[in-house]
Amino acid sequence: MTLFALTFSFFLLMDPVGNVPLFIALLKDFSIKRQRIIILREMLIALVIIIAFVFFGEGLLNLLGISEMTIEIAGGLILFIIALKMIFPPPKSEFTLKKNEEPFLVPLAIPLVAGPSVLAAVMIYSKQLEGVWLLISALIIAWAVSAVILLSSTQLKKWLGSKGISACERLMGLILILIAVEMFLHGFHTFLNK
Repeated sequence: MTLFALTFSFFLLMDPVGNVPLFIALLKDFSIKRQRIIILREMLIALVIIIAFVFFGEGLLNLLGISEMTIEIAGGLILFIIALKMIFPPPKSEFTLKKNEEPFLVPLAIPLVAGPSVLAAVMIYSKQLEGVWLLISALIIAWAVSAVILLSSTQLKKWLGSKGISACERLMGLILILIAVEMFLHGFHTFLNK
């Protein structure tokens, strides 16, 4: 797998454009300066968690006795469900905070950026790729692009509008469905050839 393909895949899974409305809604009571500090902090926490899964994810799977094909099939199903939510978003946000309560770790870092689909993909790719540096490079690039998009979320919402963001999210959802089906089929193929 190439660096571009891997990076693009992680970028889709992190779904920064789809997360823009949620980040704006959750941080609307804070000043723009404070919003940026919170977003940067949450993005750094998410990056640390994702990279931790690169190094310790396989050990955790072995400890739990979970095979690679199980992760691929489950990861494909999770991705598929998330992609469906991107294409057909629920009417209300599932994340709410008390007024003036600053989010920490949940829900911005986990599950919005470092969600189950990203962590499942990290564990799958870390087993499939020979070296971890390609994986880490792709993660950092996808994370950096996602961070820039989320840090400029207020301007992005003004430029694209609600309909533009919704259209981008649905397009990403369609691409993510293809990745999900490919992941599921690869795991199922491994299971059949076991």
